[in-house]
Amino acid sequence: MRWLFSFLLLSLMSAVRALSVTGQRVLVVLEDLSEEKQYNQFWADLEERGFNLNFQSPKNDTLSLFKHGERAFDHLILFPPKSKAYGPSLAPKILLDFLNKAGNILLTLSANTPIPTAIQSLLLELDIHLPSDRNALVVDHFNYDSASAADKHDVILTTSPSSLRSDVKNYFSVNGHIAVPRAVGQVLGNASPLLTPILRAPSTAYSYNPKDDSESIEDLFAAGQQLSLVSALQARNSGRFTVLGSSEILLDTWFAAKLKDKEGKAVRNANRDFIEALTAWTFHEIGVLQVGRLEHQLTLPGSLRNSTSVQSNTELSPKIYRVKNDVTFTIELSEYSLNRFIPFYLPDSDALQLEFTMLSPYHRLSLVPIAHTPNSTIFRTHFTLPDQHGIFNFRVNYKRPFLSNIDEKRQVTVRHFAHDEWPRSWAISAAWVWMAGIAAVVVGWVGFVGLWLWSEPTDRVARGKKTQ
Repeated sequence: MRWLFSFLLLSLMSAVRALSVTGQRVLVVLEDLSEEKQYNQFWADLEERGFNLNFQSPKNDTLSLFKHGERAFDHLILFPPKSKAYGPSLAPKILLDFLNKAGNILLTLSANTPIPTAIQSLLLELDIHLPSDRNALVVDHFNYDSASAADKHDVILTTSPSSLRSDVKNYFSVNGHIAVPRAVGQVLGNASPLLTPILRAPSTAYSYNPKDDSESIEDLFAAGQQLSLVSALQARNSGRFTVLGSSEILLDTWFAAKLKDKEGKAVRNANRDFIEALTAWTFHEIGVLQVGRLEHQLTLPGSLRNSTSVQSNTELSPKIYRVKNDVTFTIELSEYSLNRFIPFYLPDSDALQLEFTMLSPYHRLSLVPIAHTPNSTIFRTHFTLPDQHGIFNFRVNYKRPFLSNIDEKRQVTVRHFAHDEWPRSWAISAAWVWMAGIAAVVVGWVGFVGLWLWSEPTDRVARGKKTQ
């Protein structure tokens, strides 16, 4: 019955128009509202996916990300300000509070606009480093758009980003080339596991200040794969922060631009597809995992051990187990993809694991997919509880780049054997020697007592009257 309820709930949510799972309220911070018309295609794509856009200037005194302590918006798009800062309503601490409240932020940069010191400090706190020279941009003399940057080579032409690891899902694969005009390169620190590059610069690119008159570059900020053109941070609460190195890529002109590679050959423009995937990930339309049913119970013997049906003969999710019990653990996972929940498929070379922990894991087991429903995948594993009583946790801790975090715990008590649950002596083969010894002693003692009681002495002395 619970499986049926879960299926109906997911089906109902899938029937709703494509929306983010965290909400559809988007605040667009654009200092010059007259430039709004230059991004008409970008706004149209967002509104077609169900988002409600609210355009505000950072100079607006009534602008606030929170109302009564809660988020007033679900997502935030920040365009580069022409002034020195965004203002007190968008201070770095407020932006971090918005991220800590599970809000999502898309921050765009531009080499044509000096980056405010407050934004540099905010990114530095997130371990994202920008060039100290505010006019620096990324150039590449081998991978550039010859139609628009034949001389300056400041429009990077790159193919679809590929995942660096086989266990990471790649949502940003597009058919064609991505043109990134006048981008600000970022360098990601190695200390934070929450940071992930989405689009790296080609190996021949480097960060450069075009206003520098010197022919040689002495202090190079970064080059090649060190530079990230688009970076992402996913907080522990699954709030997402994306840094787009070029705000110009969102313009209508670059969505429809005719691109040519270094040799002058026309290539397909995939900017619009890439931005759609980027905003879909940032605004929780893709890469969102949801836990459906999570249960544990005693394992039944026989064929029901590998059955996908509910084992109705045992209690579901009991609070107490006994040491050395055989246990079955089941979890149901779904992935939200644009407009509906779909079964979650593990990437190659990846594993979903169950930890049975007290202070440290006693078991760490791989959860195996055993069945798929229209909206979810069912994972299951079987194991024997350790010979240790105490308070334990069933824990599924799954954290991967570009996927929302899963950390589910269920606490149970593991007791020792009761006095009437221990196996009898005759059931233990190692005790047979001692039982035989006891039996021999008992039989010998009974034989000795019987022999002593019923044996007559052979030299009895006759006693009678004294004769004369």
